[in-house]
Order: sequence, then structure tokens, then C-alpha cells
Amino acid sequence: MNSASSTPHDQGPRRPDPEPDSRGAGVRRAAAAVFDGLRAAGVSLSTPAVSTKPLLADAPKRWVRLLPQVIALGFVVVLIPVTVQVLTNDYGVGGGPAGALAVAQSAPLFLAITRPLPAWWIVITADIIGAIVTMSANAGRPAPWTPMIIVGYVVLCCALSLRESRRTLLGIWMVTVVSGLVLGAFSGEGSQDTSVLLIVLSGSVLMLGTLLRERGDARRRLVEQETISEAERAQRTLLEERARIARELHDVVAHHMSVITVQADSAPYRLDGLPDAAREEFGSIAASARESLTEMRRLLAVLRSEGANGERAPQPGLDRLPHLVEATVRAGIPIDLSRPELAILTQLAHVSPAVDLSAYRIVQEALSNVMRHAPGARTTITVSLDDQYLLVLVVNGPSSEPPAPLEGSGTGHGLVGMRERVRLVGGTVDAGPLPGGGFRVAARLPLLPKGSGTA
Repeated sequence: MNSASSTPHDQGPRRPDPEPDSRGAGVRRAAAAVFDGLRAAGVSLSTPAVSTKPLLADAPKRWVRLLPQVIALGFVVVLIPVTVQVLTNDYGVGGGPAGALAVAQSAPLFLAITRPLPAWWIVITADIIGAIVTMSANAGRPAPWTPMIIVGYVVLCCALSLRESRRTLLGIWMVTVVSGLVLGAFSGEGSQDTSVLLIVLSGSVLMLGTLLRERGDARRRLVEQETISEAERAQRTLLEERARIARELHDVVAHHMSVITVQADSAPYRLDGLPDAAREEFGSIAASARESLTEMRRLLAVLRSEGANGERAPQPGLDRLPHLVEATVRAGIPIDLSRPELAILTQLAHVSPAVDLSAYRIVQEALSNVMRHAPGARTTITVSLDDQYLLVLVVNGPSSEPPAPLEGSGTGHGLVGMRERVRLVGGTVDAGPLPGGGFRVAARLPLLPKGSGTA
């Protein structure tokens, strides 16, 4: 049959070549991309920066804040008469048009201090009109941009680079390139082409100014972040110190609450002839004390960290100062301890447990600072009484050791904890460097009234 003898060429009609459609789609995509780019550039060029503060308005010194105004005034005062003179003498422009062009090309530099993008629109329009007006000038003159246009435009680019975004600056430079090349193509024969010069200068100034501005912004953000981080560290240190103080106060208060509980429970057995009402009252006191201990331990469980589970030793006080001094002396710090009334204070129990612990911790932190920042410095510790206050004074001189201090500058977290301790017990503390070198810590802690000993 004829159908059996068909060749591969007869298997069906050929498909049309898809290349024309592909090329058409590629052209449409390219046109859409160009259109989107032009639209984005138009939006950027029509949307000035949000901030309208004068340039360098945040500078700390007044003369720096006034610098943009002074520079703009100087260029305007010089450019306007020079532009009028050059346009009338060298380019043959009438006096009226020359004056109008000079003002339109130079005066917006004042506006650029606060609104550089609107100033650019005025200047680029006046520059293009001026270039068109001067095209009919004699051969050999700079064209399309006069020297005054180049100077004023470069100054304006400096203001633009310090305020506008990268996209806006790129659009400004592209307008400069296109206008310069188009006008340069229609300039008279033999004239000095200045379009390339303005393109290179404006592009360089815009790029350099943008890099400097972004570098300054990055440094400011870094300083702000460091300030925030330091504040967070100080706050965290304060909270950690408060938690530590709460744990230590628990150990102090728990002892006295336990004594109250034992005394209330044993009172009916120690005291004969108690009425039933008194026995019930002592039982109620003991029950309340036990409940308070339970609640305090429950709250303490929230404050304790994993690293604090092993804290089982009794909290130190003023009676432990000799051991602290001895350990510090072995570390190479010569110390003089003066405590003429310490034994009397301990015997009369005029120092509350919280003040006793705070005084010890203040001396401990002060000696730690001496070892870190002034190794080998002679240190004097004085503990004394002043009316109803306990005075703790720790003074060290400058470092006498040849090796460098362990820490060049501290974070101040130890002083934060020291002040927090003193504040919680109702005292005051003064800490700071001495004029001749060294450091001084002076704490004033309230005592219990005489005769108000604890149970």
C-alpha cells in the first residue's frame, strides 16, 4: 500500500520556528525593565529626603553648624557677579538674561542647605537653559557648561551626597550624563567641550560624599549600639546583684525566723503557769514563722541560679575581715586594717545582719578592684563608728608593681553592686579616684538603735 511506503518526511507538518516569539518576549521584558527603571528613577528624583534639618545641624560645635551657611554665602556672593560678567563679555548674553541666569544657577545653593533635591531641580533647569543660550557664542569658549556652572554644580553635588539616597544620587548623575552628552553634541565647532568634565567631577563628588556619609552613619549606629549594650549590661549586673543580695538576706533572716519558731514552740514548756490563751498565741506565732520561712524559701527558689546551688556556707560579716585581709596580703597587696571599735560593735550587736554582710562585701569588692587595677598598691581599711552609723573606708594608692594592671579600665559593675547594697540598707557610698593617684571607697551604713538587739 502507498501508506506503507511513506518516508519520515511525510510524518506531519513542521512546527513553526519559535525564535521570533522568543525574541519578541525578550524585547518586551527589556522594555519593561527599562520602563520600571525610569519610573523608579522618576520617583527618586521627585521624592526628597524626609529630613529638612540643615546640613551638619547635629555637630557639637557652633562654628561647624554654621559652616554650610558660610560656604553657601561665599559661593553665591562670588558666582553671581562672575557669571553675569562672563555671560555678557565672553558669550554675548544680554544683561537681563545674564543676571536672571546667574541668580537661578547660584542662589539655590542656600536652599541646598536644607532641601538639596529641590535646589537641584532649579539649578539643573537653569544650567540647561544657560547652556542653550550660550550655544551661539563664539568658537573657543567652554561649552555646553560654563566654568561657573561647573563650580556651582559640584558644590551642589556635595550637599546632595550628604542627604539623599543612593538611588536618588544615581538618577541625578544619569540626568547629568544625558543632558551633558546631548547638549555637547549640539555645541558649536571648535568650542571646548566641558560635558565630560562635569560628568566626571559630579560622579566623583557624589560617590565620595556618599561613602563618607555612610561611614559616619555606620559609626553613629555602632556607638548607639554600644551605648545600648552597656546600659543592658549594667542593668543585668544590677539585677544579678539584687538576686545575690536576696539570697544572702534569706540566709540572714532565715536564722532569726528559725529562732523565733523555736522560742515560740518551746515557750509553753519553758514557762510554767501559762494560760491557755498564751499557749495558743505562742502556737500561732510559731505557725506564722514557719509559714513565712516556707514562703521565703519558695521565693528564693526563683532567684537562685544553677551556679548558686552549692552556697551552703554561712554568710560572712565584719568578724571575717581579718581572714579577707590575710588572703589579700598573700596575693601581694600590703594592707593596714584599723578597727578599734569592731569588737564592741560585735558584742553589743549594734550591727544588723544586712549591714554586717554589706560592709564585708564592700571591703571585698574594693580589695578586688585594687588587685585588678592597682597591683601592689598600699591599702588602708578603716572601720569605725559615727553616732548611729558604721563607717567603712578603703583607700589605696597608685600601683607600685612593675607589671601592668590586670585590667586597664573596668566596667563599673562592681561599683553598681556596691551602691545597690548600700541603698538597700539605707546608707550612702562615695567612690572615686584620688588626685594623686589611687582610689577611695567610703560607705556610711546605719546601725540598729542601742538596746534593740535581735532575737
